[in-house]
Amino acid sequence: MASNDATALSFEDMQQGDISLLCGDSLEMLAGLENASADLILTDPPYNLGLFMKKRGTNIGKLRANHFAAASWDLLGFEEWSQKMDMFFAQAARILKKRGAILMFMSIIKMETVKHLAEKHGFYYKTIGIWHKTNPMPRNMNLHFVNSTESWIYLVNGATTGTFNNNGKIIHDFYETAAVRGVERKFGSHPTQKPLAMMEHFVALLSNEGDLVVDPFMGSGSTGVACKKLGRRFVGIDVSPEYCNIAKRRISE
Repeated sequence: MASNDATALSFEDMQQGDISLLCGDSLEMLAGLENASADLILTDPPYNLGLFMKKRGTNIGKLRANHFAAASWDLLGFEEWSQKMDMFFAQAARILKKRGAILMFMSIIKMETVKHLAEKHGFYYKTIGIWHKTNPMPRNMNLHFVNSTESWIYLVNGATTGTFNNNGKIIHDFYETAAVRGVERKFGSHPTQKPLAMMEHFVALLSNEGDLVVDPFMGSGSTGVACKKLGRRFVGIDVSPEYCNIAKRRISE
């Protein structure tokens, strides 16, 4: 991690115009949001792959310390993770308006569980899509296929369709771009940071100007930066004061 004051161990909640950043447990913070107040949840929660990856025959031990598989927040047992995701969807259904949407990144091997939990709380499953990274880490390239994709799931609350600003154009169920550029990490890095261009794509497509977008696992704040640029209101939450400070600096820039 960068050794600057973005990594301070304390964080003061930020309220800047239509942007609010909260540092704390996502479920506790979501409980404080009003019923039917949000239009879109765009988020990238922990994939819970840490224990799985540690058992794999890979060179994971040689990776940087903040890789997702070494992060303590990604080391829950499957049952505990499933329970937390169930509680997340309960809160998501409460705070979203009818026809509000969730677009959530998640490992493809967890998608059946995620879909089941979401439907339990009244979400309508729309599709699963792919982010294709054009510059993936060539880890174990001589052993098997290089991992160059991540998955996302698109769900609508209490209805079969919601906001979809395609402007008459075909929108494919994949997005292709390079992984995060260096300039997007200038205030500090996050192990699973998503490119700003991709987050802008989803914010523009699934919400309207003035809508409220919530990211309960905001990390370094890419969703918030996209919302500020595109004229959306934003509530971002993260449990880590370090990442909250990085997000605060990025959004305040």
